[in-house]
Amino acid sequence: MTENLDYGFAPISHSTAKILILGSMPGQRSLHQQQYYAHPRNAFWPIMQQIFGIDAQLPYQQRCLQLSHQGIALWDVLMACQRPGSLDQNIQTDSIITNPIGSFLNEHPHIRCIFFNGGSAEQLFKKFVLAGLSPDQQAITRLKLPSTSPAHAAVNLDEKARVWRQALTDI
Repeated sequence: MTENLDYGFAPISHSTAKILILGSMPGQRSLHQQQYYAHPRNAFWPIMQQIFGIDAQLPYQQRCLQLSHQGIALWDVLMACQRPGSLDQNIQTDSIITNPIGSFLNEHPHIRCIFFNGGSAEQLFKKFVLAGLSPDQQAITRLKLPSTSPAHAAVNLDEKARVWRQALTDI
């Protein structure tokens, strides 16, 4: 099933990255703009601004470069899938193609922690990726963080930022 698939992006990374943040799959706004977390109400870039001083209004490429300078790599669990709209619950399971995360981890040997941007990313990783990783890769510390998506309104921005700050600065 390769018809009507949405394809995500290449990772934002540097060979010295220590943290890998995995989302599930970019939403429609992000796909259209070809930028991670492009929806104006997504809290990802505002949280990065609070934690690292990365100005959320900078051009996208500059934000990505500054994120890499913080030792953070950014990617998604899914390379492609069929999903009407942007909600992860609408991902068609039989259309899922995962990113080669094992190869990525081989190429980024300094990754010490994988953070999931929300529960869907964590669930997709466990279901479709984890078993295919080497024992050393499976032993990398993993932590689910509150989704920065505007659809995850149960947690406000301040609380999301607090949890993200604690996780990213405790490494």
